[in-house]
Amino acid sequence: MSQGFSIELYFDPALENQVLKAWNVLARRQISTQLIEIESRPHLTLFSSPFLDPAKLESVVKSFASKQGPLPLSFTSIGSFPNDKNVLFLAPVPTMALIQFQAQLCEAIKKEGIEIGEEFKPDSWIPFCAVAQDVPKTRIAEAFCVLRESKLPVSGYAMDIGLVEFSPVREYFSFELGNTVEA
Repeated sequence: MSQGFSIELYFDPALENQVLKAWNVLARRQISTQLIEIESRPHLTLFSSPFLDPAKLESVVKSFASKQGPLPLSFTSIGSFPNDKNVLFLAPVPTMALIQFQAQLCEAIKKEGIEIGEEFKPDSWIPFCAVAQDVPKTRIAEAFCVLRESKLPVSGYAMDIGLVEFSPVREYFSFELGNTVEA
């Protein structure tokens, strides 16, 4: 049964591999395998909703992506949210370009009559790339120590944007940023 849908920003292969290294290290140490098990892909979530009509968003996301270019990203810190999901993440520098990218996407979605949840509104959105979910509370400190060993910052580009249903993750579509060629 679907838990929801999200529009995700995907990375260039080198940056994606850096994030996957963190996933794999945590999995080998049996700290967290959740993201691997649900067949996720390293990403920033730009928007999420429990109910969506993917067909309604495809042309909006395609048009939006065609007007964008690759977006520079630099992950410089490790974080966690103060909730029971025990998610650990890499945080990108919240550049004006990244913040505006997400705000413009949400504005385009809103024009389609789709409500934007509070956590995705421009003054509330926190960009992050999950590296672990459902980490046992007794192992959070260990997970942070493992992640601190990764060589930060890691930098690259956001190259694609896509819509997925979760969980497990199933991609409906994705588009290369700046690509105006019909697929």
